[in-house]
Formats: sequence, C-alpha cells, structure tokens
Amino acid sequence: MIQPVVLCGGSGTRLWPLSRADRPKPFLPLLGERTLFQQTLDRLDDRDLFAEPLIVAGEKQVALVGRQAGQYSLIVEPAARNTAPAIALAAARVEPDTILLVCPSDHHIADRQAFHEAVQKAQSLARDGKLVCFGIEPDRPETGYGYIEKGGPVGEGHHVARFVEKPDEATAQAYLESGRFTWNSGMFVFRAGTFLDELSRHWPEMAEAVRQAVENGREDGAQFHPEGSAFARIAGESVDYALMENTSHAAVVSADIGWSDIGDWNSLMTAREAAGLDLLADGTRTINAGGIMTVGEDRRISVVGLDNVIVVVDGDDVLVLSRDAAQAVKNLATDKSK
Repeated sequence: MIQPVVLCGGSGTRLWPLSRADRPKPFLPLLGERTLFQQTLDRLDDRDLFAEPLIVAGEKQVALVGRQAGQYSLIVEPAARNTAPAIALAAARVEPDTILLVCPSDHHIADRQAFHEAVQKAQSLARDGKLVCFGIEPDRPETGYGYIEKGGPVGEGHHVARFVEKPDEATAQAYLESGRFTWNSGMFVFRAGTFLDELSRHWPEMAEAVRQAVENGREDGAQFHPEGSAFARIAGESVDYALMENTSHAAVVSADIGWSDIGDWNSLMTAREAAGLDLLADGTRTINAGGIMTVGEDRRISVVGLDNVIVVVDGDDVLVLSRDAAQAVKNLATDKSK
C-alpha cells in the first residue's frame, strides 16, 4: 500500500487577489465546488491502492485543513522551510520500506485513472531504490515550468539526465521539439528510507535536524508537532535543489494525466476551458470581446473591445490582466496579500 503525503505549503501569490495569506490557493474552489485540496484527497481515496493520506501543513493552515478534510493524520510544521524538510518529516514518521507518494495540495489532475496507473509504474521503480519524479509531456513551449531531460530507459520510466530551471521561450521551444524533455510536476514516489538515506548523504545538516525534530516531537490526537528549535535550524530548500538534482538514483515516469499546477490566472483559465467549466462569472457582459475569463461574486463585470483578458474582482480589489502577463501578478501580491 502506498502512503500519500499531501503538502499544504505556498501562498499562491500569482492568484492574487483571490488567493491571500489567510486563504491560500489550495483551499479555494477554483475548478468546481470542491477546493483543490479536497480534489487532491478525492483522487487518493482508493483504499486498495493508497493508505489514508498524511498531510503536512503549517500552523496557519491547520484550521483550514480541519474544516475541509476532517480528521486526517497531520504533521504541523513549526516553520515554513520549503518542500525538502516537509517531505523529510513525513518520511521520518513512517517505516523505512514505506512507499511515499508526494503530492502538492494545489495541483489539478483531470484523468484520475491515468494518474493511478502512473503511480503504479513509479511504485515499481521506487521499490528498486529509485527516487521517481512524474514528468508531464509538454504540449507547448511553456516558460513557467521547470523541465526534466530524460536519459536512458529504466523499468517503465527513464533515468534523469538533468533538471533544468524555467527556460526562455526559444529554449522551451527547442525542448519541445527534441522530445527528450518533460515538465517537472513536483510529484514524487520513493521509499521513505531511500529518501532519508540520500538526504543524509547530500544534505546531512537538514537530515539530522529533521531527525531531532521528529525524535523530540509530540503527539496531539491526530496531529504531530515536531520539536521547534531543531526544525528552526534548517536552511529551507526545495526537494529538487536539496536532493533530486544531486542524487544518482533519480528516475522519471512520463504521465499523461491532464495535469496543471494552476500556477497563475492563465493556467487556471486553460484548466477551466479543458474541463468545460464556465469562464464568465454570473452577470458578466461582453461586447466585441473574446478569450475572456471573469471571476467575482456579487459584482457585475463588463468587458468591451478586449481580447485575451482576465478580470478578477475580490472585495475592494480589482485585477485586470492580459493572459500572457499572468506570471507578473505575484509582484502585486507581495504587499497586498493581507
């Protein structure tokens, strides 16, 4: 049985003004009535394949998790330290032979069956000691994602030749044409023991601090609280930087699962289009306008003479952006997310 680990970090600044510090992206109903977090739990509810998910979240998200998920096993991070320490906490709380499936709580996956099939392919590699990433076959020269270059075949996947940061458009086009690159989805499968062994090899200070934080932590019902002072010593780092780019055991399984990280307003619009959901909020009026999405309750939004524009109204805040400028919204959220 596979142990899912659901990570509830991040602030979703590219989806300001809807996503804010007190209501981050995972806990918003952006694609249907259920939130991205609830949809993540929904696709992990096959108890023939998955154990009950283990959730990792910060103190500020505990109440949100409780309201939307009920009584799940929850590791409460004493401080935000990025994905590598968060995953390490979960790995240290289970038996070394446990196969972990690491899932962000704010991604969209349209094809649940294909997702389960990809997990089973990755599980086989993980039992052979591989640290497996899910790679999404690109269908456009996307500059907002990291990439993985596939090496030689291994099992039902490939060795990882290298990880690549977000490229410029010309480089992304070359990656697309080569057929050797996938998008890095941020989802992983590996043995807990393999992960901790590799973390100890490549980032020993982090591994030791996590060990101490778990060893000296405390139980509180379904919640586990790692010891704060040990965890605070960790220099926060992503799992890609801390481990996946350094290990010689990385593998990638290509997954055609209808994936999106819902990383900005443009990707949300694309996901809504693919799901056949309404793009216009109730009461929206358009004249000579195409490629429009509007978001806002209890407001009448009108768009005239514009194409490929997204309008978001939230309380006193109004955001109007062109689709190709969606990545820049995070700069607005820096001092306006409260």
